[in-house]
Amino acid sequence: MKYRIYLSGEIHTDWREQIKHGILENNLAIEVFSPVTDHEKSDNVGEEILGKETNNFWKDHKASKINALRTQTAIKKSDIVIVRFGDKYKQWNAAFDAGIAIGLGIPVIVMHAPELTHPLKEIDGLAMAVTETPQQVVEILKYISQL
Repeated sequence: MKYRIYLSGEIHTDWREQIKHGILENNLAIEVFSPVTDHEKSDNVGEEILGKETNNFWKDHKASKINALRTQTAIKKSDIVIVRFGDKYKQWNAAFDAGIAIGLGIPVIVMHAPELTHPLKEIDGLAMAVTETPQQVVEILKYISQL
């Protein structure tokens, strides 16, 4: 069985690359989708396609709608959504992505540090697994790939 996974959330560390490496290293039949992780490109996509804005609200609005179009399409194509919450920034978009996936009945695996357990307890409660490391995610993917 081939799985399709979406890697959502924190963009400041190499957790996505670690998971992709684990997938390749273990020869897992998994296709990976992810958001645009170039922060500047993601923030400016609306202006680059639809034109400059003098008001930052509308600049952000344009970019968020285009990014949401891309993200929601990828989530709908996915069998599993993996959501990483980092320590430095609040990933509201990751929480939104988790909510979309859960609402569509797509299983979610959450990854975060132990100190975020309390603030993320509701999301953790809806997840199929709560992990702390990319290696744990890879182990789960290996296990479910044995079908």
